Amino acid sequence: MLRHEDIWRAVDRLGTKYGMSASGLARRSGLDPTTFNKSKRLSKDGKRRWPSTESIAKILEATGASLAEFVSLIGEENRAVLAQRLPVIGYSQVGFRDFFSMSGHPAGDGWDEVLAPHVADPNAYGLEIGGAGLEPVFRDGDILVVSPAANIRRGDRVVVKTRRGDIAAKQLVRRSALKIEFKPVNRPETDLSLEAEELAWMSRIIWASQ
Repeated sequence: MLRHEDIWRAVDRLGTKYGMSASGLARRSGLDPTTFNKSKRLSKDGKRRWPSTESIAKILEATGASLAEFVSLIGEENRAVLAQRLPVIGYSQVGFRDFFSMSGHPAGDGWDEVLAPHVADPNAYGLEIGGAGLEPVFRDGDILVVSPAANIRRGDRVVVKTRRGDIAAKQLVRRSALKIEFKPVNRPETDLSLEAEELAWMSRIIWASQ
């Protein structure tokens, strides 16, 4: 089980590694300087307070540390609780070969691995962005974590495969029993409209390493 003290120890270790106190790390991350103070880690009635995922994301961005680096500071025994290894492949590669099953799960060879936040979907995978085609939303080197099992709502960013074999990251505009409309993730106009029968599969992008 992930322990409260291990998470806070990792926050302290990360600050020390980059030459900052807990308050200095919070300040550098755009947070209130007292966010990581030891006095804030327990409530007045003794209940444990955990750092939020948003706070952790901000300290990783501020220091330039990776998720794998943060997990290593928590301890190897907690790796599986916070993160998992997912199959990953370049976004630019997926249109040249069929790397997916008919249901949109990763299949075949050519996949690498990446350490990503723990996902409650055994068929989740990563797509590594190459180039500037999806800027400014997704940049060169970003990893998109995609879950075929995640529920999809209007406005979600998704990976779409058509019956013709085209695969692309899009944003869902609207969906009815007969028609589905998408727009690019980085532009406001609708650019793809499909009859429902033209869609092979659609999976939601649930996280991006930015």
